[in-house]
Amino acid sequence: MNEPTYLIIGAGPCGLSLARAFTQAGLSYEQVERHTDVGGIWDIENPGTPMYRSAHFISSKTTSAFLGFPMPADYPDYPTNRQILAYLRSFARTFGLYGRIRFGVGVLDVQEMPGGWQVAFTDGEVRTYAGVICATGTNWEPQMPELPGVFGGEVRHSVTYTSPDEFRGRRVLVLGAGNSGCDIACDAARSADAAFISMRRGYHFIPKRVFGRPADTLAAGGPHLPAFIERPVMQGLLRLVTGDLTKLGLPRPDHRLFESHPIVNDQLLHHLAHGDIHVKGDVARLDGPDVVFRDGTREAVDLIVCATGYTMNIPYARRYFEWKSERPDLYLTMFNRAHHNLFGLGYLETDGSLYPLADWMAHLLTQYLLEQRAYPGGPQPFDTLIREDRTDLSGGAHVDSPRHALYVQRRAFLTHLRALCRRLNWPEPDEAALSVPARQAVSA
Repeated sequence: MNEPTYLIIGAGPCGLSLARAFTQAGLSYEQVERHTDVGGIWDIENPGTPMYRSAHFISSKTTSAFLGFPMPADYPDYPTNRQILAYLRSFARTFGLYGRIRFGVGVLDVQEMPGGWQVAFTDGEVRTYAGVICATGTNWEPQMPELPGVFGGEVRHSVTYTSPDEFRGRRVLVLGAGNSGCDIACDAARSADAAFISMRRGYHFIPKRVFGRPADTLAAGGPHLPAFIERPVMQGLLRLVTGDLTKLGLPRPDHRLFESHPIVNDQLLHHLAHGDIHVKGDVARLDGPDVVFRDGTREAVDLIVCATGYTMNIPYARRYFEWKSERPDLYLTMFNRAHHNLFGLGYLETDGSLYPLADWMAHLLTQYLLEQRAYPGGPQPFDTLIREDRTDLSGGAHVDSPRHALYVQRRAFLTHLRALCRRLNWPEPDEAALSVPARQAVSA
């Protein structure tokens, strides 16, 4: 009997993590990537990427590396997009993943068939696999807001933004205050004639460095306190470090700390304090050269950049997934409850770095497939969990927004995955086994 072969679609961070796990477990797989190299959105040359030249990691290199593969010691605490791309390519070289990837090949359609999946590729080939893992990412389909009225300037999504040079000589409004929106607003503060940021709600801001070290290393290295203790402690610490942010014009958050993504950015606070940018509320309408806000104020603007997020989509297999608020509703963000051996990887919103989580998810998916290989045709206890387990992994986050409909809190997620490994008698990821004796140098 032929060994089952699986298809990994995409060679971004999650696709690479899974390819390493499959390689080390001895699972047969193929991998396709529509671009000419690995890296996904971190390759600014990849058509459709939302990457911009000033982008950095919002989590630190200490907490953000793949398991067993630390980022280079000479990287700064918060690496640039170019350094992250170099790191991803070094990862692929080090673990011998390049030779298994067909570049310049996308997927047109995935079709369920008895015992597997038939896949049609853009190069005209049609192949059949025992399973398909969709790892094509979340930030490819821009989500544009409806802005009533008539506007005399330019409106564009942040996916089109690349360089601060685009703001020179212009009056710029950034619509949306997620981490990317705040980054782009800082670029506008430095380069535009006038800069504004429109915020629908208030957010908690966390500086990138606290007490001389990356903020996320404090949380990762400190004691794991219950939320009812951790929240007021961290809130008090933030008040000491950042003060009352409403004095900078920022709206007061409508949720408690950790109930939504915090904004990891202290540069915006710097520019607000210096008057380089001004906070505005939600947009009511457009009126010729002006933007009118819900509080009745107006500003003359000639460029609106909509940092309003992305719609998650899996266009080649959308009909096989259940959707909730335009997010694929998957068990543990990976396992399709209705269609056997069709998986998603990386389709989640979380509060920490994705790469270590990707390794954990790749490990769990690999263990599931290894169990299938060990007991072909037999009952899989995990299949019952896929169908029936509805454990809340939000860690208490409950902001009413589409983005948080399937939110996963990192600590709650990892705690649950560890418990599942114990319950199923599966090993946890072995960081020493995932590492290599001599890694290749990263060339930025």
